[in-house]
Amino acid sequence: MAQLVAEPGEVTGRLRLNLPRAAFGLVVEPILPVFRERHPHIEVEFVFEDRMVDIVGEGFDAGVRLGEYLERDMVALRLTDAIRFLVVGAQSYFEARGTPKKPEDLLDHECFTFRSVTHGTLYAWELARGKRTWRVPVRGGIVTNDGLVGLEWAKQGLGLAYVMEPHVERELADGTLRAVLEPYATSEDGFFLYYPSRAQRSEPLGLFVETAREVAAQRKKARLKGRSRR
Repeated sequence: MAQLVAEPGEVTGRLRLNLPRAAFGLVVEPILPVFRERHPHIEVEFVFEDRMVDIVGEGFDAGVRLGEYLERDMVALRLTDAIRFLVVGAQSYFEARGTPKKPEDLLDHECFTFRSVTHGTLYAWELARGKRTWRVPVRGGIVTNDGLVGLEWAKQGLGLAYVMEPHVERELADGTLRAVLEPYATSEDGFFLYYPSRAQRSEPLGLFVETAREVAAQRKKARLKGRSRR
């Protein structure tokens, strides 16, 4: 049974984090069990949202975002390698609707569209090959503000989804989903934990950063070891 009272000298307090839901399984889920075991009397609150957030102004200790969305003047800790974005669908969908061969072909396909909470606009799928880039204004009969929901619908053969590669590794391996347009896949700079300068950092946040750095280093070491065995 967990202790109800903190031991003398044990850190207590509250840590409030803002992050997109897509980041939880990739970066926070591996860190949280380790952190909770070490610091059971620090309360951790997660607020999931995809809009751009002023973490200081809105009372957060830290945030998690892709590198391109980091706020300026923040300390940033890399949590993942670069991440590819893939267009995926079920084999049943491709048998019924055909397979897109070039970015423009997506305009003739049923695509799950994502509406930005920040801007209220529909997200154009970004693709690239060499120096050329595309922002394809895909459309479909379903609009969502949660890209992971679109992934579940893609598995059912209802359309194509635009997703982070780590979210579909299992489905690609077992054939539940198939990636298309891979030569046009773009990469983003991965997820980072970001927070104010050290002078403004709370003790609970400092301990979370310490744990995050340790777990990220262990995962990187495991990935490199796995690659060396191939």
